[in-house]
Amino acid sequence: MNEDRSKLLAQRWDDRAEGYDRYFVPRFAPWVATTTTTLLAHPLPPGPILVPCCGTFPELPAIAAAHPESEIVGIDISQGMLARARRRTTAHPRTRLLHGDALDIYSRWPGTAAAVISVFGLQQLPDPPTALAGWVSALRPGGVLSVTCWPDEPENDGPFALLDAVVNEVIPQTADDADWHLRLSDAVTSAGAEVEHDVPVAHPIIHPNAEAFWMAMTEGGRLRNLGMSHGETFVAQLRNRFLDRAPAGPWQHQPTARLIVARMPLGVSG
Repeated sequence: MNEDRSKLLAQRWDDRAEGYDRYFVPRFAPWVATTTTTLLAHPLPPGPILVPCCGTFPELPAIAAAHPESEIVGIDISQGMLARARRRTTAHPRTRLLHGDALDIYSRWPGTAAAVISVFGLQQLPDPPTALAGWVSALRPGGVLSVTCWPDEPENDGPFALLDAVVNEVIPQTADDADWHLRLSDAVTSAGAEVEHDVPVAHPIIHPNAEAFWMAMTEGGRLRNLGMSHGETFVAQLRNRFLDRAPAGPWQHQPTARLIVARMPLGVSG
């Protein structure tokens, strides 16, 4: 990853770590459970379990409970995220955290990892298919990949959809690489693994109201980035547009993520 881009991304997640952990981690827990359950249903070969883009590490308790003897390594570019992740590692002595780029795991563990698991990190990387191929290449024969990511449009109606619509009205979305999600399965197979599942996974999320969602996106979501780049007055104007079109009272929606599970065949190294 470009060094300047890497530093900027790390800074943005440092600033968002507390708000993200408090508001979104509990609401994203069903996808974490789905991803870890799918992974843990497979027997694993020897080797570390790698968690690139681990963030505050909500995957850790389930992984450690199922594989107490395995080394578990969380990797993240944000020191702020890792500081909060460290609170979860205290009960799991075979876990360690690394401050680094999720794109580099193949160079550290070439064909030696038992598993790679990641929830909602892949779509944040500059080239998700290339990153996914690198993650697969870190697997040893029999190793398992379990990755959940958000597609470009996780819902047609709901707060995520309305937020995208409001932002895109004033900052038109560029089509730099709009088809990256179409190339994920090919990235997995080209790296030597066999795709076992590539399925949509939807779970309900409830927000107290539209204002609570907006504040959460400001404190722990991408609106914090817009505030830094465009100023607070700009964000306040967006807020008014969003709230004018949002429903009153509690707001439930059911966004759809994508789960990819793959295995490296026995006798094949990444």
